[in-house]
Amino acid sequence: MLQIALAQIDTILGDKKSNLLKIEKLCKKAASNNTDIICFPELATTGYSPELLRTELWSLSESNGGETDQLLSKLSTQLNLTIICGFIERGEILGEIFNSTAVWTPNNESWIGTFQKIHLVNHERTWFTAGKNIHIFDTPKCRIGVMICHDAGFPELARILTLKGADMLFLPAAWHKESKDIWSINCASRALENGIYLAAVNRWGKEQDLNFFGGSQLIGARGQLLKVASYNDEDLAFCEVDFNLQAKSRLEIPYLRDRRTDIYSIEYLSEK
Repeated sequence: MLQIALAQIDTILGDKKSNLLKIEKLCKKAASNNTDIICFPELATTGYSPELLRTELWSLSESNGGETDQLLSKLSTQLNLTIICGFIERGEILGEIFNSTAVWTPNNESWIGTFQKIHLVNHERTWFTAGKNIHIFDTPKCRIGVMICHDAGFPELARILTLKGADMLFLPAAWHKESKDIWSINCASRALENGIYLAAVNRWGKEQDLNFFGGSQLIGARGQLLKVASYNDEDLAFCEVDFNLQAKSRLEIPYLRDRRTDIYSIEYLSEK
């Protein structure tokens, strides 16, 4: 049985120090509850709005070995905890930044890898570079795939992560209240299509005219809602994941087995 924590937090825009203190506190709380994996929202260390942070995004961005990396590497080892957290990743080219999520596992000096958001939306396109790589991360208890917020609307990404061997999917997000109606639909659909657990961790709080509604959730392999966090405040929701139930679900609803890859091609789709 895998124990996970959905860390639904509010953040202070541009105040990395305060946000990291909150993240550290919740990691310790999760560890005291025998948690294996804790997941924080999209851009949890800085706040979300790129159109408000603008060129400050660069000074808030971090490379391997930065303050976020150092802190969460230390906490992961000390607490024997896998940590998933969104941050602004600095690229190799001056001015290049990514909306990223990193994964930290115990006994490593740095993150084991980052996922850079592939499907950018609205103001993100002005400031961030879109990611291109789809990674699987090996943690002590399972192999995980990561998507970020708007990525949930694209079935291809969740399917590729599943076919690459992910045991479960994590979705850090900063989902706006205006699109609350499609949050649960996307989460349940990506889980059901792939017969896989999906842990979706949404931001709560407000940044000027943007309202983040929370509602973080764990979805089972049948697309069923297993746990939901508060829609009214910050929350730390604890959940259990049973991969034996996931295996049974895949036998009962064999979407992966019944795929017709022989006809999934551009050539076939272009036929009249």
